[in-house]
Amino acid sequence: MKSSSFLAYLTALPLGLTMATSAGAEDLWPTFNGNLQAQKFSTADQITPENVHQLEVAWEAHTGDVSTGEDGSPVSAWSATPIFANDTVYLGTPFYRIFALEPDTGEVKWIYDSHALLEGLTQDILKSRGVAYWEAANPVEGQPCQKRVYIGTMDAKLHSVDADTGKACTDFGTDGILDVNTWNTTNNKWPLSLFQPPTVFGDTLVLGWAGKDWADTAAPPGYVFGIDARTGALNWTFDPIPSDIASRTGTADVWASMSVDPEAGIVYLPVSSPSPNFYGGERLQPIPLATSVTALDIATGDVIWSRQLVHHDIWDYDTNAAPTLVDIKRDGETVPALVQTSKQGFLYVLNRLTGEPVFPIEERPVPASTVEGEHASPTQPFVAVPEPTVDAEWPGVYWLADLASGGYCSNTAAGLRYDGPFTPPSLEGTITYPPTTGGVEWGGGAVNPETGTYIVNSSNVVQIYKLVPREAFDKIEAGGTEVAGFFPMTGSPYGFEVRAFLNPLGMPCWNPPYGTMSAYNLNTGELLWRKPFGQVQKWGFYMPEDWGSVTFGGPLMTSTGVIFIGASMDRRVRAISEETGEVLWKANVDANAVAIPATYTYNGKQYVVFVAGGNSFVAPGVSDQVIAFALPD
Repeated sequence: MKSSSFLAYLTALPLGLTMATSAGAEDLWPTFNGNLQAQKFSTADQITPENVHQLEVAWEAHTGDVSTGEDGSPVSAWSATPIFANDTVYLGTPFYRIFALEPDTGEVKWIYDSHALLEGLTQDILKSRGVAYWEAANPVEGQPCQKRVYIGTMDAKLHSVDADTGKACTDFGTDGILDVNTWNTTNNKWPLSLFQPPTVFGDTLVLGWAGKDWADTAAPPGYVFGIDARTGALNWTFDPIPSDIASRTGTADVWASMSVDPEAGIVYLPVSSPSPNFYGGERLQPIPLATSVTALDIATGDVIWSRQLVHHDIWDYDTNAAPTLVDIKRDGETVPALVQTSKQGFLYVLNRLTGEPVFPIEERPVPASTVEGEHASPTQPFVAVPEPTVDAEWPGVYWLADLASGGYCSNTAAGLRYDGPFTPPSLEGTITYPPTTGGVEWGGGAVNPETGTYIVNSSNVVQIYKLVPREAFDKIEAGGTEVAGFFPMTGSPYGFEVRAFLNPLGMPCWNPPYGTMSAYNLNTGELLWRKPFGQVQKWGFYMPEDWGSVTFGGPLMTSTGVIFIGASMDRRVRAISEETGEVLWKANVDANAVAIPATYTYNGKQYVVFVAGGNSFVAPGVSDQVIAFALPD
């Protein structure tokens, strides 16, 4: 280990998963994914498979930051992980305010208002995945802002706030606000929206951004910034787009969370697809860092290694979740590994120091494009072990949905192109499985490092992708109003239509289940169990449990073998057995809990906290509820 990396590791220790930083706090949840390694794991052991059924509401809070869209403002979508550090629960809201709550009562300690512009500048919803926490390794007594909370806004402002008082840290940026958009210098068509909180390691913030998907051919390149945690000064910039094609493409941004190996001083980036997302004729030159998992030296931003997961991505298969870092046992040796989930349903298990596969990755032939100007990659990487979270072929027409719609599903399928995985978008329309919605979405998986068990929820969704020639698309746009499911990809010869493969009654045309949860032994790659997860809630009824549910958000695991998760469409949160996949407990909440939950121990009591804010993309209904559960006294 390099001495500089070791010093950085020591600097980062205040963010350790179980290190007590203040009186009364035994188990923390100080980052978006629980710890820097994105394990979503807690050593808290008070709640067990035997007593979890006794959980009851410990406290509940409402922020008031919710929008149904009825007043013409964008609807809210809340996917924030509650952060527990500094004896406080911190939350970022879709209105870009920070709430600091008492961990045992939910009472408000303070509120910080960013006074952000609440308009759909890059996306048509108000969204937030929460806040990040930092504290000085050697705090200066009597000085403010030795502990800080950060929140970003849609208009590219990063705010630094004193974690004790809720007041702006005026030494950061300009009076506590860093305008990240000042670094948006190439294809500056929209602001670099900061929905995902930065990743914090030592005194560095690593910051990605989200943009306006599916809108333009030329777009801002997917810069990732290394920023000084105290001042906001720019230390380094990572750019995934080759300079000679930057004028005609863009994005390949990191809009999801990231993970860090503290000992090696490496930050791992899940890099998304380049623009335009569904037609690559304007970007036929290789973009090796796009749709990849890429490892950077966190001190310099230099690339250590990168592995592309989709070649010439024309499916919007963004690498969309922080890889989970864990040491596994292979052939009697300890392997420093990472597990990268994907929308394709593949789990890429790599040596996190070198990027080399731990389980084989095979290049296989895939279908060619039939669209003029497009040249799909002739091969794509496939993973057989661990077993993918989705089947290789689309599930086929569901007889009940077909019957209920008078043959609509089967007749429609017959007119669409489908030649197996990675069938390119087409002019007649392509059955795409899995599509941009996954597979595994941004919540990623969780690991119990003590057992090597890896848990991940996944969606089985079928969409129809269709390229629309520019002249025909322009006539659609000329109608004067936006048409649902149509996106311009301005600057390319084609617009794009995407829709879920539903019958006129709104029923999925493909066979269930629509969502599953899977458990793997990472030491062997073996699938331990897979079960339908969640329930579809529609027309006031719950659909059958064996249908499962589309999911957004991820699980957490505890050392006692209990999995906690929201994520499903049915406004319920659950506890599940790590050993068997059996549902041990569930409770109703106000809206879909499409966020990663948190667990912590405070004054000897373990709490599990869910944000139940909803996302209209998953199911109707939004809320501003934060709810904590605990065992009775």
